[in-house]
Amino acid sequence: MAGKIELPMAAQRQNPQDVRLAETLGRIKYKIFVMSGKGGVGKSSVAVNLAAALAALGLQVGILDVDLHGPSVPRLLGLLNEKDAPIAQVSGGGDEVLIEPVQLESGLKVLSMDALLADRDRAVVWRGPKKVAAIRQFISDTAWGELDFLIIDSPPGTSDEHLTILRMIPDALCLVVTTPQEIALADVRKAVNFLRLLKSPVLGLVENMGAFPCPHCGGKIDLFRPDGGLELARKLELPFLASIPLDPAAARAADQGLPAVMMPENGPAKSAFFALATSVKAICATKSLK
Repeated sequence: MAGKIELPMAAQRQNPQDVRLAETLGRIKYKIFVMSGKGGVGKSSVAVNLAAALAALGLQVGILDVDLHGPSVPRLLGLLNEKDAPIAQVSGGGDEVLIEPVQLESGLKVLSMDALLADRDRAVVWRGPKKVAAIRQFISDTAWGELDFLIIDSPPGTSDEHLTILRMIPDALCLVVTTPQEIALADVRKAVNFLRLLKSPVLGLVENMGAFPCPHCGGKIDLFRPDGGLELARKLELPFLASIPLDPAAARAADQGLPAVMMPENGPAKSAFFALATSVKAICATKSLK
């Protein structure tokens, strides 16, 4: 009769959540971490439209909102109901918690702190360790299943949430969002330096709120500094992935919980987001061959 198999001590001491985390991440092909270094640049809008566009291209996509204090993803996707009841399902307890993300008709899976709160007007007052624990649970204990892409929307700045994700997912590809104004570009330079300090791979830079397309002549009107994002990408030696134009129709749709890429009519922002998704898909496929 065979004797009892003894596991190595390291395996015996392994945290069960670490095991679940590794298993979950192993089922996700590409992890895209969207950050900006500054608030108000439309980072969540870029993350949501990128995720929705990738899903529309036939890929299996999830979007995780780790902006615990100011989550925007559910509102941008029109997921909030009239009673403001939680929209994500949680079962079990203790070490057996299972979170079911919300799944849209397109197949896009969504999880955000806002999806778990009964009162969405209540502030989340958490220190670093509790935020770290929540983010780990959002990945390890969520039924993401097999995904081609997990898009992770971060809060502004470079703090606990960013360090947690980048240490937990060292192969996450970082997509940096800016606007053309110098006040945003300055903070983005710091964010890129932060990523390089951590040796995190940077997918590229996206300029949001780019040139406004004139509805009358079809020309472009630079309401902000022209080509600010492109110039910054060149100086930082980063791929410039897209310039998303200011599109009033897309802004109105966002207020109604409809991402630009889900609008029935074509428009400048919708086209730009689909072009961005196509580029991201192609770049990631190339990286997987290296």
